[in-house]
Amino acid sequence: MIDAHQHLWDTAVRDYAWMDGPWADPLRGRFDVTRYAEAAEPFGVEGSIVVQALHSAEETRELLAIADARPIEGVVGWIDLTAADVADVIAGLSGPLVGIRHQVQDEPDPGWLCREDVRRGLRAVGEAGLVYDLLVKPPQADAALETVRALPEVSFVLDHAGKPDIAGGVWEPWASWIASLAALPNVAVKVSGLVTEAAADWKPADILPYAAHVLEAFRPERVMFGSDWPVCTLAAPYGTVVDLAAAAVDGLSNDERSEVFGGTACRVYGIGG
Repeated sequence: MIDAHQHLWDTAVRDYAWMDGPWADPLRGRFDVTRYAEAAEPFGVEGSIVVQALHSAEETRELLAIADARPIEGVVGWIDLTAADVADVIAGLSGPLVGIRHQVQDEPDPGWLCREDVRRGLRAVGEAGLVYDLLVKPPQADAALETVRALPEVSFVLDHAGKPDIAGGVWEPWASWIASLAALPNVAVKVSGLVTEAAADWKPADILPYAAHVLEAFRPERVMFGSDWPVCTLAAPYGTVVDLAAAAVDGLSNDERSEVFGGTACRVYGIGG
């Protein structure tokens, strides 16, 4: 079992500006590899992808430095995509770097992904054999779709199923957008982070239709499980997130469930077995 999306940080060492209120108090402190393993391994997790949480080259280097610790298999880090020397920066990073991510959801320009300097950086990511993780919300959805379509040579992964407004019960235009993305062969998707997009008193029935639509559109061979630990703990403990994912794939074959819980992540990120 591979957890394709988790984070590590220590807020005593580095400031995470997106933790911008009391809502984030449970996320403050040290969330290290040992603490993650204690949360995940009892539920069968044998490997994970740790994902950047800051626009910080230093954070990326630190994650790469600790990525030989069980159960980390790979790192999705950050680089400045708009820099002229993106290829050189990537080449200078040592360790199991499997992808790059930028918090596009926080960019004031909804068309940021369509900028020529950004597209140049994304091409360099693809040429280096890395995946690009898309972290977008509805305002950036059109730009994300256009970018995936415009760069067929780049492998993309959509984080958190595009962050649908589950709490508001919003279905469209998210559902049609997911179907349009799924029609493009160079993008996969993580069923991750959905519990924190739901209302505080969420029930599985609130979330499962969204997961089912993702699975139907992308098919299991392009869907991967991610916990979004420790962010998920704002809404549910690790085991509940695993149980929810298991419920989402309950109607699939054993082979299809194996894809969602490991095969897809291994293939897309080039990790493990």
